[in-house]
Amino acid sequence: MQPVARPGTQPGAHAARPVPPEVLDELRSADDAGRPAVPLTDEEGGAPLRCCLRHSEPGELIALVSYAPLRRWAAETGADPGPYDEQGPVFIHARECGGPAGGGLPFTDARRAVRRYSAAGRILGGRLVEDPDGFDAAFAEAFTDPEVALVHVRAVEYGCFLYEVRRS
Repeated sequence: MQPVARPGTQPGAHAARPVPPEVLDELRSADDAGRPAVPLTDEEGGAPLRCCLRHSEPGELIALVSYAPLRRWAAETGADPGPYDEQGPVFIHARECGGPAGGGLPFTDARRAVRRYSAAGRILGGRLVEDPDGFDAAFAEAFTDPEVALVHVRAVEYGCFLYEVRRS
């Protein structure tokens, strides 16, 4: 699945990365806590879906699963995040979806934390982004530091993982 690039940026710059399709398949079977996904009909809509990086629509079939984004990145890269390994709740479609439909950075409609990680999987700090136009600056600042390998965009109110952006 291709990252979702922000309009007006060069290809690959500041690209939101959804949960990859092969990982979604695994999470729909058993999540990162070992529990089976339980599909539910989203009556109200508005759940931030990490598979297609948009909010759910009323009536969509979704699942709330436990996801360990840093652990999965570390397995891919050989890093050992140690105590920074964490898992948390994320919403996904209960069945396969088409992934992100458009460009732009998702979920910029509220205050977000941009958390920085080293290539070893350690937290290097972060930044609170309060303005939808502040994400490019937050990513540019993060990736100016040569130690930063990736960042997580997280919800401030619950700390939930929304998506990652990797160094291009």
